[in-house]
Amino acid sequence: MKKLMMASALTAAMAFPLSAMAADYTVDTKGAHAFVSFKVSHLGYSFIQGRFNEFDGTFSYDADNIEASKVTVNVNTESLDSNHAERDKHLRSDDFINASKYSTAKFVSTKVTKNADGTLSIAGDMTLHGVTKPAVIDAKFIGEGKDPWGGYRAGFEGTTRLQVADYGIKVVGASSYVDLDIVLEGVRN
Repeated sequence: MKKLMMASALTAAMAFPLSAMAADYTVDTKGAHAFVSFKVSHLGYSFIQGRFNEFDGTFSYDADNIEASKVTVNVNTESLDSNHAERDKHLRSDDFINASKYSTAKFVSTKVTKNADGTLSIAGDMTLHGVTKPAVIDAKFIGEGKDPWGGYRAGFEGTTRLQVADYGIKVVGASSYVDLDIVLEGVRN
C-alpha cells in the first residue's frame, strides 16, 4: 500500500509541471488576424510600405513563465505586396530580395525576456536572402481569452529593424534598413 501511495504521489508530482507548461498556438492567417508588414525608406524622401500576404507560424506562451515562450514565423517572400505590381516585381527580383531563389524568410526565437515595463524582447535567428543573423523583436502582449467559436486566442505585436546589407541585399540610396511590423493572433491548439 505504501508503494502504491508513493507511486501515486510521484505520478502527481510529475504531472504538475505539465499543467504549468506554455500553451501552444497556431497563428491565425486563415482568418486574416495576423500581419507581417514592412516599411523602407524611398531615397530618403518618403517610405514604401507593404506586406507579405502569405506566412504562417506558431508560438508558445506562458504568462507565468515568459522564458518558456517561443515563436516561429515563416514568410513566403514571393507574396511581397506594396500595392504596385511593377515595383513588387522589382523588389522580388535579384536586385533586392531575390524571392525566386530565397522564397522563405524565417524568424525562430532563441530567448524571450520580459522587460521592466512589461514589454517583451524576443531574441532569435532571422533568415532572409539566404543569410541568418541574430535579431531582436520588441514585442507587446495585446491580450488573450475565449473567442466566439469555442477557441482560445492570444495576441502580440512586435517591431524590428533590419540592416539590409547584413543580409546581402543591395543598399540603394537611403534604403539601408527595413522596419518590420508583426501582429500575431494565435488560436490555442
